[in-house]
Amino acid sequence: MLLDGIGKRYRIGGPWVLRDVRLELRPGRVVRIYGHNGSGKSTLLRVIAGVAEPSSGKVTGRPATGYVPERFPSALPFTAGQYLRHHARMRGVPVKQGMNWLERLGAAQFAGTSMKELSKGTSQKIAVTQALLGDPELLVLDEAWTGLDINARAELATVVRERASAGACVVFVDHDPARLAAATDEWWLVRDGALHETSGGDLATIAPAVGGRMAIEVTGVPEGISLTTILPEAEIRPGRGDGQRIVVDERSSDDVLRTLLALGEQVHVTAVVPVRTDEESV
Repeated sequence: MLLDGIGKRYRIGGPWVLRDVRLELRPGRVVRIYGHNGSGKSTLLRVIAGVAEPSSGKVTGRPATGYVPERFPSALPFTAGQYLRHHARMRGVPVKQGMNWLERLGAAQFAGTSMKELSKGTSQKIAVTQALLGDPELLVLDEAWTGLDINARAELATVVRERASAGACVVFVDHDPARLAAATDEWWLVRDGALHETSGGDLATIAPAVGGRMAIEVTGVPEGISLTTILPEAEIRPGRGDGQRIVVDERSSDDVLRTLLALGEQVHVTAVVPVRTDEESV
C-alpha cells in the first residue's frame, strides 16, 4: 500500500494537518507512528485506514483493513454479540470468529451485554475484536491498548506479532514508548504536518510517561465496590481523608467520571487535576 503526496485539511483554506506525506506500508511490517499531541497522528491513521479521504495526493493498493479508532463509539443500540455478528456478516466471515476473539481477550461473558452498559475496558475489547474480524492484511491501531487490563494488553501485543508473522502490516500509535519496542520494524515521526523516518530513539522524549494524565479525587464509593476492578486501566491510591485518588490517561478521564457518577448520589468527585511531573505515583 502506498500513500503518495498525501495532504489533509478539514476545511477549504484551513491549516494543513498533513502535508506531502509519502509512506509505503509493506507486508509483514510493524510500523509505529508517533509525535506530540495534535501533530496529526490520528488523522494519518484515519487516512491509512480509509475512513478519511485525503485533501491531496492518493492512496493505492489498500488491502483488507481492520481499524481501532482512538475513540470507539460504544453507546450503540446493540449487545456486544449483536454488534460483532453484524460486522462478521458484512465482512463475510464466520460469526464464531468474533466470539473466539472475545474469549481470547477475556470478554466472552459480555457477549449478551448492551454496548451502553460496558465498561471502558470491555468496550475497548469489542473495538479490538471488530478490527480483527477476517484476519485483515492491514491492521491500524490508534491507542488500542488504552483501557485494556494487563492480560488483554499482553494478548493484543501477541496478536500484533502473529499478524505480522502471517504477512499483515500493522500500523499503530500508543502513548507507551516501550510498547512493542522489540517487534517494531519502522518508526515514523509526525512533525509540522510532515512525516520523518527515524530510529525511534526520541520516543521517550516525544511521549513522556507523565504526559496527559489526570488525578481524580473521589469520596463516598460504596463498600463492596472495588475501583481497581471497575477501572482496570487506572492507578488507584489513597486520597485525602477517607477518599481515593484515581490516576488515568487524560483521554480516559471523562469515561472514568461517568463510571463514578453512575455508582450513586453518595459518590462525590472532589477534584480533577493534572498530574504533576514530580509526583512519585506516576
